[in-house]
Amino acid sequence: MTTADTTGKNGLTYAEAGVDIDAGNALVERIKPAAKRTDRAGVMAGLGGFGALFDLKAAGYQDPVLVAATDGVGTKLRIAIDTGHVDGVGIDLVAMCVNDLVCQGAEPLFFLDYFATGKLETETAARVVEGIAEGCVRSGCALIGGETAEMPGMYPAGDFDLAGFAVGAMERGFALPDGVAEGDVLLGLGSDGVHSNGYSLVRRIVELSGLGWDAPFKGATLGAALLAPTRLYVMQVLAAVRAGGVHALAHITGGGLTENLPRVLPDGMGAQIDLNAWELPPVFRWLAETGGVAQGEMLKTFNCGVGMVLVCAADRADDLAAMLTDAGETVHRLGHVTAGEGVSYTGALL
Repeated sequence: MTTADTTGKNGLTYAEAGVDIDAGNALVERIKPAAKRTDRAGVMAGLGGFGALFDLKAAGYQDPVLVAATDGVGTKLRIAIDTGHVDGVGIDLVAMCVNDLVCQGAEPLFFLDYFATGKLETETAARVVEGIAEGCVRSGCALIGGETAEMPGMYPAGDFDLAGFAVGAMERGFALPDGVAEGDVLLGLGSDGVHSNGYSLVRRIVELSGLGWDAPFKGATLGAALLAPTRLYVMQVLAAVRAGGVHALAHITGGGLTENLPRVLPDGMGAQIDLNAWELPPVFRWLAETGGVAQGEMLKTFNCGVGMVLVCAADRADDLAAMLTDAGETVHRLGHVTAGEGVSYTGALL
């Protein structure tokens, strides 16, 4: 039997090949307090193991159906990396997943993230994960695991990518959409900006404008206005669902109102929306005017100031609107469900 020469002629190490295991371990220790903030009923084991455990019975479910969602932040990351303002993209990552889950009627339970980069910069990664934890706290779900992948040669210096994975649950028989009918009222909840869709067009418009990310815009900077994190609607919308009268929910992401609302309407039904029911926020007006973007293109690319739509029984709409307003939402009565497919618009945004 021979003994392996562990020194090697060249003395190469994994770190010299570009992967720093110690930096990865340091990151895990740094983010443990952030993950601990997200602890909730049902969490059995979180960071550090080969897998994370969650007890559905401890979370209060008797006959649960699981719902899963995955998403990313898209090219909004490019702006965050270029400006150095990476703290909010973790919130975006969570929001893009859990806002989708709640549209099925599910309560988000736990979240996992994937952070990939060429060379791990612990401070940057920690800021991103701390944002993820903040998003989880705001939506009542636990950050119970993730993966940090350091892959030399795969990403330019300073670049990274993100993906998120969320799992939620509902009691069997309570899935949405359910009971949508002609005459149901559409309640729109205000967005906090562009959220996380349409950024390939956003970046093109900024390029055409000749402005930098630090250009003044409405008392802040253009970069700050465009990086405002995606609003989390989970807690407020779940309360509305439990109050009764909500037949469907639509998260207004890529495709805007034009594409997303029909996804939750039965065959043979559509929606009529009054564009005068709300005012187009300044950041969208700037994008439309600077890029010469037509109203129809705006409505199928951006949320245009409405990030979530509730389809409600007409006799419950006023009470639900009042409840959501009390919870801090800006509520717009957009229109109603109609016979005939597709979304039709009256009035004008621009």
